[in-house]
Amino acid sequence: MMILVTGGAGYIGAVTVRALLDKGFAVRVLDKLLYGEAPLDEVRNQVDLVQGDICTVDDAILDDISAVVHLAGLSNDPTAEFNPEANRRMNSLATRSLAEACKRKGIRRFIFSSSCSIYDRGLMAEDVIQDENSPVQPMAAYALSKFAAEQALLELTDDHFQPTILRQGTVYGWSPRMRYDLVVNTFVKSAYETGRLAVHCGGEMWRPLVDVTDVANCYLACLEADLKLVGGQIFNVSHKNFRILELAHWVKKALDGLRDVEIDVQYGSQQARSYRVGTRKIETVLGFRPVVTMEESARNMAQKIKAGITADFNNPRYYNIRWLELLVEIQDHLRRIGSIF
Repeated sequence: MMILVTGGAGYIGAVTVRALLDKGFAVRVLDKLLYGEAPLDEVRNQVDLVQGDICTVDDAILDDISAVVHLAGLSNDPTAEFNPEANRRMNSLATRSLAEACKRKGIRRFIFSSSCSIYDRGLMAEDVIQDENSPVQPMAAYALSKFAAEQALLELTDDHFQPTILRQGTVYGWSPRMRYDLVVNTFVKSAYETGRLAVHCGGEMWRPLVDVTDVANCYLACLEADLKLVGGQIFNVSHKNFRILELAHWVKKALDGLRDVEIDVQYGSQQARSYRVGTRKIETVLGFRPVVTMEESARNMAQKIKAGITADFNNPRYYNIRWLELLVEIQDHLRRIGSIF
């Protein structure tokens, strides 16, 4: 059984590809390789890697494919705001096009990486736990693009196409394509680099959080489940809801013995993202529960940093918006000067 993983060289994708291989699946990766091919170096001879743009994909990429895990696209608020049109094209329109191609090819199983950020109503909104039936009114470009993609997939759902939509909490944990622009990872990096954690708005904001390994295992659970259980369904995926101040203290505890950490709590603007989600549906339907705690994951990241693994914090590849800004600057410069040699 061959699985297509779009964005398979990315932060979540690189972990997912390894999890699929460990389970005995054949894997084809479609990735533009904006961040390079290195995250797949260890498994390069085990996967069919196709460099390509998700916005211009040919149906041939789906030859011999039994299921799709769709991760490609812009992946956070800063990158979405940097180029809103590209965000809409890559996250929404390309998702619909890929789904339509799957229907033409008779591929029923399609797992979509969505986001719990579509539940965000701001720090000053009513503090409630939201489930898959809660009304959503996403405001930010990234959340809007994910919600539009969800709607497109649900419109296409029928007996011949049965997508599974996973609204993931904010992901944390170490990956071969490391990111330090996710809240837990940022805290670990800042703690190790400066010994201090800055918490804004009093740290009152809520976030649902989940480790990247658990996310990959959730994809596996959906791939192996009876399609009658997961087809056409939306599931929240989260280990636990944390307040940001609570999160900072857990990171401090996780780094005990590795780094002394002080927490600086700042107060001010209440214009901040905040949302909590419930996960009873996926626990009941699939029996799936994330198992990697934030403390375990944070300590693992810190130990890798101590060993010199992904410890070059100034590397722009570890920060999505910094890397995209740099690529655009280089692209514009090359257009002006022409060939280097």
